[in-house]
Order: sequence, then structure tokens, then C-alpha cells
Amino acid sequence: MQKKKNSRTVYIVALALFLVGFGTLLMAGLKQNSIYFLNVSEALAMPAEDIQQIRLFGTVAGDGLVFDPQHMGVRFMLADSDDASQRIPVQYRGVVPDLFEPGAEVILEGGYLIQEGVFNAKTLMTKCPSKYEAENRPG
Repeated sequence: MQKKKNSRTVYIVALALFLVGFGTLLMAGLKQNSIYFLNVSEALAMPAEDIQQIRLFGTVAGDGLVFDPQHMGVRFMLADSDDASQRIPVQYRGVVPDLFEPGAEVILEGGYLIQEGVFNAKTLMTKCPSKYEAENRPG
């Protein structure tokens, strides 16, 4: 009888440890993959220290666009889509998409470099205008 009671205790402790471990991994995964999605005005309203990992949406401004062919990257100003006076300087190192040009809507992932005063984009995606033109055509 004593042996059966001890084995039940072992199973309960093992189940509790499994649930705690699974819950910890689940919470860590959710925290790591959840990032804010902001436009330029919202990002400028936040303290720079809080902009360490966000997804940023805006329009490439026509001025301040500098391609760096030696390091495969670009520096540009990202303007708010609703208020073009709201801008954030951005640097990106990597392959620049073909549709990247002044006036293009882009989505960036990265964080703000406080010392340099720029948003360091690790990912640069452009919206495909052809997907939206079909919806706007008169039928």
C-alpha cells in the first residue's frame, strides 16, 4: 500500500514539473515573438529607450536617400503616411528590395540606436502596389 502511494506522489511531482516547464517555454516564446507594430508618429511619441524591438510602418521620403553599394545598404528618412512632417532617420544593411524607392510604403523591423539617433532596421519589406491597384480599378 505504501509503495502505491509513493508512486502516485512521483507522478504528481513529475506532472507538476512538466506543466511548469511547458508554461515557462510557452511564455518565453510568446514574449520573444511579440513585437509592437507602430507608425512613425506613434514611434516618435515613445521614449527612445522603449524602441528596442518594434515593427515600423511608413513611407520612404524623397530627400536623404543614400545607397551604400560597398556595404549593401541604404540610409533614408521614413515619413509617417498621414503626416509627412513626422520623420525618423533609418539605416539598413542588407539587400534592398527592387520596389524600394521614394514614396514606397515600407515595413521595418529593428530598434532605435540612441547614440547614433537612427532606427537600425534588420528587416526591410516593401508593400507591393500591384496588389492594391487591382482593388481600386473601376469595375
